Amino acid sequence: MIVLGLILLICGIIFGISILTTIGIILLIVGAALMLLGAIGRPIGGRAHYY
Repeated sequence: MIVLGLILLICGIIFGISILTTIGIILLIVGAALMLLGAIGRPIGGRAHYY
Protein backbone atom coordinates (compact mmCIF):
# COMPACT_ATOMS: atom_id res chain seq x y z
CA MET A 1 0.00 0.00 0.00
CA ILE A 2 2.89 2.33 0.73
CA VAL A 3 4.49 1.63 -2.65
CA LEU A 4 1.21 2.21 -4.50
CA GLY A 5 0.70 5.46 -2.61
CA LEU A 6 4.19 6.60 -3.49
CA ILE A 7 3.69 5.76 -7.18
CA LEU A 8 0.37 7.62 -7.31
CA LEU A 9 1.86 10.59 -5.48
CA ILE A 10 4.77 10.86 -7.91
CA CYS A 11 2.51 10.44 -10.96
CA GLY A 12 0.12 13.06 -9.59
CA ILE A 13 2.94 15.55 -9.13
CA ILE A 14 4.53 14.84 -12.52
CA PHE A 15 1.30 14.95 -14.54
CA GLY A 16 -0.35 17.67 -12.47
CA ILE A 17 -3.41 15.58 -11.56
CA SER A 18 -4.46 16.59 -8.08
CA ILE A 19 -6.75 13.60 -7.43
CA LEU A 20 -3.80 11.21 -7.88
CA THR A 21 -1.76 13.27 -5.46
CA THR A 22 -4.58 13.21 -2.90
CA ILE A 23 -5.13 9.45 -3.22
CA GLY A 24 -1.38 8.87 -3.01
CA ILE A 25 -1.10 10.84 0.23
CA ILE A 26 -4.06 8.96 1.73
CA LEU A 27 -2.59 5.57 0.80
CA LEU A 28 0.79 6.56 2.24
CA ILE A 29 -0.79 7.55 5.55
CA VAL A 30 -2.95 4.41 5.79
CA GLY A 31 -0.06 2.17 4.79
CA ALA A 32 2.24 3.75 7.36
CA ALA A 33 -0.40 3.38 10.07
CA LEU A 34 -0.93 -0.30 9.25
CA MET A 35 2.81 -0.90 9.16
CA LEU A 36 3.27 0.81 12.52
CA LEU A 37 0.44 -1.13 14.17
CA GLY A 38 1.72 -4.38 12.69
CA ALA A 39 5.24 -3.66 13.91
CA ILE A 40 4.12 -3.28 17.52
CA GLY A 41 2.27 -6.58 17.32
CA ARG A 42 -1.28 -5.28 17.41
CA PRO A 43 -3.70 -7.35 15.31
CA ILE A 44 -5.83 -5.32 12.91
CA GLY A 45 -9.14 -6.72 11.76
CA GLY A 46 -8.40 -10.10 13.32
CA ARG A 47 -5.10 -10.48 11.48
CA ALA A 48 -1.68 -10.07 13.00
CA HIS A 49 0.10 -9.69 9.62
CA TYR A 50 -0.86 -8.22 6.25
CA TYR A 51 1.63 -9.90 3.96
